[in-house]
Amino acid sequence: MFSTGQMIFAGLFAMSFIIIIVISYLKDKKMHAKNYKGVKWVAITFAIFLVILFCIKFMFKY
Repeated sequence: MFSTGQMIFAGLFAMSFIIIIVISYLKDKKMHAKNYKGVKWVAITFAIFLVILFCIKFMFKY
């Protein structure tokens, strides 16, 4: 389906993309820790809210 050259290009592209993303994340790690301090609590609250909604949905389904 794909030629050898396309497979090599796809592999090299994926590896370089992942490396660039990791390097960018490591550079911004300190800034993210400072600016997004309370984000985990918002995510936890949202997840709990979704679980409660699904529980209510299944309770009233039967």
